[in-house]
Amino acid sequence: MSDALRSEIKLAIVRSLRLPMQPEEIDDTTELFGSEGLGLDSIDVLELVLELERALGVTISDEETGARVLRTVDSIAAFVESSRGGNPPHP
Repeated sequence: MSDALRSEIKLAIVRSLRLPMQPEEIDDTTELFGSEGLGLDSIDVLELVLELERALGVTISDEETGARVLRTVDSIAAFVESSRGGNPPHP
């Protein structure tokens, strides 16, 4: 997984949720939901899904996919790469 993709995901998280932190402060393996991680909630999920779909061109089509994908930056990056067929997007 590329560092550029991880950085883009972190920026999307901070931007869409207006978090009071810098994107680089989010670790690739930090849990996004629950008390152990960033503590995001169900409202945050909607905002984050919309931002990821807009910014990265992926579709998170259902709750089951969202629960699997939206765990960590690494899990989102793996999903994006898989959705893109492992190839970076074309400009």
